[in-house]
Amino acid sequence: MRLSPGQNGDGPHGRELLAQFERGQIEHVLADTAYDGDETRTLVKKLSAKACITPHENRTRKKRYDRQRYKHRNQVERFFGRIKQLRRVATRYEKTTKNFADFVWLAALVIDIL
Repeated sequence: MRLSPGQNGDGPHGRELLAQFERGQIEHVLADTAYDGDETRTLVKKLSAKACITPHENRTRKKRYDRQRYKHRNQVERFFGRIKQLRRVATRYEKTTKNFADFVWLAALVIDIL
């Protein structure tokens, strides 16, 4: 998990996370259109993984993706939706990044138990 400022785009942070993996460690990358960039797709290919990323509307050549596999991404979205229901996480009362990250981890544990 990495925290970033709310005004930053998702693509560069996603590439930073992917760069931590080595070739063959992951099989698939599921992501929404925020991650549909040539740099991200190149990085996924270098990792010998398959990109399942919905293409941007403004792409001249639409990239293919596995629609059945992409449907599983909603589980991640629902998980983050549940985390955001916890007031302390949603409103970010914590001043420091470390404390906020700790509460996000705690929220993930509590939701996983329920």
